[in-house]
Amino acid sequence: MELKEIKAVYFVGAGGIGMSAIARYFLHRGVVVAGYDKTPSALTTQLEKEGMLIHYEENIDEIPHACRNQKSSLVIYTPAIPADHKELVYFRENGFDVEKRAQVLGMLTRSHKGLCFAGTHGKTTTSTMCAHIMHQSHVDCNAFLGGISKNYSSNYILSKESDFVVIEADEFDRSFHWLRPWMSVITSTDPDHLDIYGTKEAYLESFAHYSSLIQPGGALIIHKGLEMKAQVQPGVKVYEYSLDSGDFHAENIVIENGNISFDFISPIETVRGVQLGQPVPINIENGIAAMAMAQLNGCSSEELKYGMKTYRGVDRRFDFKIKNDKIVFLSDYAHHPKEIYQSARSIRELYRDKKITVIFQPHLYTRTRDFYKDFADSLSMLDEVVLCDIYPAREEPIPGVTSQLIYDNLKEGVEKKMIHKEDVLSFVKDNDFEVLVVLGAGDLDNYVPQIEKILQDKYK
Repeated sequence: MELKEIKAVYFVGAGGIGMSAIARYFLHRGVVVAGYDKTPSALTTQLEKEGMLIHYEENIDEIPHACRNQKSSLVIYTPAIPADHKELVYFRENGFDVEKRAQVLGMLTRSHKGLCFAGTHGKTTTSTMCAHIMHQSHVDCNAFLGGISKNYSSNYILSKESDFVVIEADEFDRSFHWLRPWMSVITSTDPDHLDIYGTKEAYLESFAHYSSLIQPGGALIIHKGLEMKAQVQPGVKVYEYSLDSGDFHAENIVIENGNISFDFISPIETVRGVQLGQPVPINIENGIAAMAMAQLNGCSSEELKYGMKTYRGVDRRFDFKIKNDKIVFLSDYAHHPKEIYQSARSIRELYRDKKITVIFQPHLYTRTRDFYKDFADSLSMLDEVVLCDIYPAREEPIPGVTSQLIYDNLKEGVEKKMIHKEDVLSFVKDNDFEVLVVLGAGDLDNYVPQIEKILQDKYK
């Protein structure tokens, strides 16, 4: 189905962060947007306010009449929905165009110029940074983001004029193979999702295939030194970037008094005195990739500087909740050993003389089984490690795979403790902290507002 043919869109699983961004896109296009979700949430409530029709009972009769025309209705579903879901079965048995979110994003990259950001980690922050730079520039863009941008309080940015669309390219389940990027950044290829891919080699090959989907005339901006072998089509330019070398890199980095500035070195035009609006060391490298993409697509030096200076970050990505002389408290989504390494290194650089305590909830049994030694090494960069039980997400328990595997491999000298998630609040009440970090992609983040209140009361 082509975009111009779509008169109604129905979502089976409407309340996910990625699904909601697409729902907002179609709402702005003026078509009928409706859907089902299992439970109401703050996100579904907001979508209803914006004009989406949502119900919370698995019931074919609840599907609006406007969404029952096979020729003009697009159905989008999330893989989290079971195959025997009554509404999904109805649409499939009656010949509707039923597609995954990733397939719809692929459709958008065929009708717009897709600026896509792939990688095991860093893609949410880097894509959100680039989207902000471009949206506030004369170039502008649409964007489908993997997190809530603090600049826009949304995971979706709309432009009625720009042909560019910034998209986070997700490697899970090979979803990014549906995309046809005009240009792409690849931030990292550290093996993950081995429950899907099986081997490191298959994971790297998946990224190589993704690089072959970039359209001739476009470009690949790839982090220097990755193991994957890019397979670009003729007519696709390849640029390398990193912190301190490559076609795009930083020089004259200054970190002082909670501020970070650097010079952006580029084959197009060097930009002096870039300041980070979210001054975290890892954002220097993220910013290089974001600025490279924005610069290649027409943003001026002054627009790059203004965009970087006014960037405010993403919810749950190095998300400072309290930052003062008495206590620092932040939440971070890092859930892969390399992400945790980068996060721990940045925190350590910012707070060299303070005791850093991390409360970590591992995400997935398979990921813990495959990388528990790497998790232990990364976490051992910090002073005190408090481990919660594994967050299962989509998985069933694996015998012998618990947080104890990480605990037993933490390096000597690290203070360590294991607690249940339900005991986190009492742990925070009963202990003193200098820097406290809640880490992981599970549901521990639900406790963050209560932890913040406890710390505010304790440290006045």
